[in-house]
Amino acid sequence: MSHPIKRVLSTIAIAIASVTFGVLISADLGLMTRSNAQSAPIQTTTSPTGVTSVTIPSFADVAARAMPAVVSISTTEVVKGRADRRRGGIDPFEFFFPNPRDPRRRGTTPENEEDDERQQRSGGSGFIISPDGYILTNNHVVADATKVEVEYGADENGHGGRTVTAKIIGRDPATDIALLKIEAGQTLPSIPLGDSERIRRGDWAIAIGSPYQLDNTLTVGVISAKGRSLGMSVETQSFENFIQTDAAINFGNSGGPLLNINGEVIGINTAIRGGTAQGLGFATPVNTAKRLLPQLRGGKVIRGYLGMEIREVTDEIREAWSLTPGTTGALVNKVSPGKPADRAGLQNGDIIVEVDTRPIRSNRELIDYISYLPVGTSIKVGYIRNGERRNATAKTAERPLDGARAEEREEASAEPVRNKLGMSVQDLTPQLRQLYNHDDSARGVVVTNVKNVSAAGDANINEGDLITEVQGQRVSSLADFRQIIDRAKSGQKIRMYVTSPIRGDAVTRYTIVTVP
Repeated sequence: MSHPIKRVLSTIAIAIASVTFGVLISADLGLMTRSNAQSAPIQTTTSPTGVTSVTIPSFADVAARAMPAVVSISTTEVVKGRADRRRGGIDPFEFFFPNPRDPRRRGTTPENEEDDERQQRSGGSGFIISPDGYILTNNHVVADATKVEVEYGADENGHGGRTVTAKIIGRDPATDIALLKIEAGQTLPSIPLGDSERIRRGDWAIAIGSPYQLDNTLTVGVISAKGRSLGMSVETQSFENFIQTDAAINFGNSGGPLLNINGEVIGINTAIRGGTAQGLGFATPVNTAKRLLPQLRGGKVIRGYLGMEIREVTDEIREAWSLTPGTTGALVNKVSPGKPADRAGLQNGDIIVEVDTRPIRSNRELIDYISYLPVGTSIKVGYIRNGERRNATAKTAERPLDGARAEEREEASAEPVRNKLGMSVQDLTPQLRQLYNHDDSARGVVVTNVKNVSAAGDANINEGDLITEVQGQRVSSLADFRQIIDRAKSGQKIRMYVTSPIRGDAVTRYTIVTVP
């Protein structure tokens, strides 16, 4: 055989071997497999070696189904120049449409414009939940609006949308949810509501909205965590139960849907941390909205209320209250006089462990259970007081609009005494009442000095705090206080009930101090 023929045959053999090897590698890595999963549910397959592979549906299919029901919301608010300047700029949870004539954007506010009324535009997102035009969004998107407009029906490039005026049907500042209604004269596309209780950390999360006026923007990530509380405001702090996601959320996404891989709404995009998307986005669980929808449709949300502040039962509290290890519940931090909890006989220091035979495992469970009960509902409360299990019956009242924080005197010696806890305390004289801004009816001993490095300092006790109770015993004089503290043993955790005068208001709380 001639050399030219040999070279040709060798080349052909090498080519065949290369193609065969490439096919084998591609088949092993799945590179030659067609993406049949683009319109199919998630599928898993396990190879003989035990390796599991996952096939994921296309996000494009989810977007195609959901985007027609996602809307862009524009609001108009009448503000005064001076009041607006006090707001300190752009609300971190809203996107404001740039106004080049806005004096704030020029860095100055002319004196003659300080009190002038002017229109300020802002906006966010929302989504249609029923063919007759009901829309869910955030309360903060529409809260102060004098006019609300909704753009819907835009194509995937944001073109061809129709803008109509929307009516605010109901708002709930406590959960930051609002319900709008538009009259479109036609059946509208809607998004199904899923079950936010079933989501797990690591599940896919898809956010859709109009960040920075960029309509129909889709971002993808995962569920990062559940049950987050951010302390955004006094109104919301008792009800914050956010879903955290790393799906990019920016200004203008507020009110838009957070979807699962099946295209069902699992949350309402509400807040971000850090100014722009940094993998820290937060959404209100859709189950919260589902619970409130009947009341939102009626125009007003009414919640049950007992009139008490509560806090989590931690290991430190279990030890200080001598509770059985593993005991769960909610510690009553304060009871408002004349409210249902007070009328039922509950007191600060009680540990609520059960409501209507339902075990209470956290503050969140107690707040959720009470809040969604109709006003006037009688409930049975099981609690622990001084190590003894007791029961009480309370009847829910209507939660006041400013009740977000709920649910949750002998004069003798003027000589301060420093104790082994590292703080000086003194009887509450008229002069000290005035100095530290304590009410005339207050009784206890006042803290006049705290060492930086001390047990009291570690417990965040500060000068001016009023100690009214130690280890469940009322303290009305320095002698009462010293008698209890002198009996305390090294390493013991003792509980104190402390009132702190903060910005003209009195904040009461339990503090755990470890005796050195």
